[in-house]
Amino acid sequence: MVRAARKVTSGEVPAKAEAAEPVVAPPMPAKPVPSSAKKKAPEPVRRSLGTIITVAVTSLACFVFGGLLSSPLLMGLGVLIWFTLMSPFMAAWASIGAVTGIATLGTARFMFPNVLVEPPSKFKVGPASDYPLNTVSNKWKDLFGIWIVHTDQYEGKNLIYALSAVCTHLGCTPNWLDGEQKFKCPCHGSGFYITGVNFEGPAPRPLERVGLRIAEDGLLEVDKSLKFQEEMGQWTDPASCVDVV
Repeated sequence: MVRAARKVTSGEVPAKAEAAEPVVAPPMPAKPVPSSAKKKAPEPVRRSLGTIITVAVTSLACFVFGGLLSSPLLMGLGVLIWFTLMSPFMAAWASIGAVTGIATLGTARFMFPNVLVEPPSKFKVGPASDYPLNTVSNKWKDLFGIWIVHTDQYEGKNLIYALSAVCTHLGCTPNWLDGEQKFKCPCHGSGFYITGVNFEGPAPRPLERVGLRIAEDGLLEVDKSLKFQEEMGQWTDPASCVDVV
């Protein structure tokens, strides 16, 4: 220290201290990017309840009409609309709506009485000339469940009458076999002559006649509300047949 002090006193400048390491400035922070320039993430697609119902109804309509019209194209279009536009969320809502609708319809149907729509009991089947002797007409079998028979084989009388197409065994519908000139039940083999009288199989009694008369306009009129059984002597009733002169 004394030596250094002497050097200073004598005007000598002490050696510079070793140069210190340069100070490195920290990097400047990155300039913030404006929020408007940021890429927005896609928002999930949300559909309203009205859209869900519209898609469901459109799909169902295509499928139903395709079934009614036997059109595979419409049915396929309905399925395509459903699976293309229905997200799981929409499908869930549509299912809830469908179940609710079915329940509502079921409740509404329960509130109304059962109404059985049947053909009228009285109807006209044309003039007597439409039915030649010893023939059975199948024209009205499917619609009204009767045969119109014109024969002279019942007690030798020339008659036209209407037979009910119901087997007297268990209620099946017999067929008229023109080649064998008999009614034959396909269920249990009961057989009936053209007169309606049973002759084979388990049927316990003849076929029933229904009411038949000549209306004011000259046409034959059937009345299914009237029933006539041969075993009870009711085939002699004038309302059970028409005499052909």
